[in-house]
Amino acid sequence: FFVNCAVAWNHVHLAFHPSQSLLSKLAIMQMTMSTSLLGAKPMVRPTRAGPTARPRVVTVRAGKYDEELIQTAKALTAPGKGLLAIDESNATAGKRLDSIGVENTQENRRAYRTLLLGAPGLGEYISGTILFEETLYDNAATGETFIELLKKQGIIPGIKTDKGLVPLVNSNNESWTQGLTGLADRSAEYYKQGARFAKWRAVVNIPAGPSPHAVTEAAYGLARYAAISQSAGLVPIVEPEILLDGDHDIDRTFEVAQAVWAETFKYLADQKVLLEGILLKPSMVTPAAECSKRASPDQVADYTLKLLKRRVPCAVPGIMFLSGGQSELEATLNLNAMNQTPNPWHVSFSYARALQNSCLKTWQGEEGNVKAAQEALLKRARANSQAQLGKYDPSLEDEKAGEGMFEKGYVY
Repeated sequence: FFVNCAVAWNHVHLAFHPSQSLLSKLAIMQMTMSTSLLGAKPMVRPTRAGPTARPRVVTVRAGKYDEELIQTAKALTAPGKGLLAIDESNATAGKRLDSIGVENTQENRRAYRTLLLGAPGLGEYISGTILFEETLYDNAATGETFIELLKKQGIIPGIKTDKGLVPLVNSNNESWTQGLTGLADRSAEYYKQGARFAKWRAVVNIPAGPSPHAVTEAAYGLARYAAISQSAGLVPIVEPEILLDGDHDIDRTFEVAQAVWAETFKYLADQKVLLEGILLKPSMVTPAAECSKRASPDQVADYTLKLLKRRVPCAVPGIMFLSGGQSELEATLNLNAMNQTPNPWHVSFSYARALQNSCLKTWQGEEGNVKAAQEALLKRARANSQAQLGKYDPSLEDEKAGEGMFEKGYVY
């Protein structure tokens, strides 16, 4: 490599015309080095800079909201804080309520969301909350808007902007994420309503291949969404989820995740997305749910951090992991293991079930259980806050925190 570079430099140096601009010289160097590195004999054909030669123009990206995006991302990645995801669709919210014998009505959804977002002191551990569209425009049970309730807590409102998964034609029973149509207009309205960040979920299914077609579709969709979101002032959370479905081991997960993350960041670059103004919400690198060989928190941390270092630029301010069906305890232990050594990013959480499960079961739809349910939520938020700082103590947990929550083919 260095020999080729030296050869390229000598050829370019001899080829320079005294009147050539620096940009012209750099262009010749790039052409020559590319040829050399491919193994061909370096050839340089100098160009004469005549009186009509024009300097090349270098375009630098400067978006309307760039400074605000960077500041929002910084606030979302405050030390000891993570995200609470309550962006389940009404249908998925219905499944949650049905599990405790509560009817799926807007009134009951509002009561549950008020319980969550009104938990005293939630803002000590949660920097932002991902909302479903209904919640963004709805009032809490207390009469104030949910946006006003979040502002009181010092929590930044976010919004799920994708329109869910649909079958991907000509694939191996895989899915793609819909919602790009009309996204620019919707994002502008979400910003007016008070949202300052967005989330878009794409999934890759390892047992289905995954096919190159599905990986490209996921990566391209995430990049287009991210560019559109930033143009409307919303920090995009980029979520390339590797589903836990299957029986493959941790090495296979690592292999697929490497390919998915590489393609995702390639398309983010193509779309000129400001990396300092995004957050990544990936899966942790774990064995599949049905794999007989389980991984310890230290192994999960080792594989996941290795993948981050290989694929994620340091310009990205935060890595907000999804729980993906892990138990409450498992998700917290794995996060804590990843924060035992310094990282170039804010390594934190963006959990839904891993924060809500105990809370929901404690509530049972009963007004008299609200306080206890909020305490259960705060316990999980506090535990993950400590895990973000690498100071989590699992001895304070009970057995229920270890209950698995994996759902095959999970959609929401």
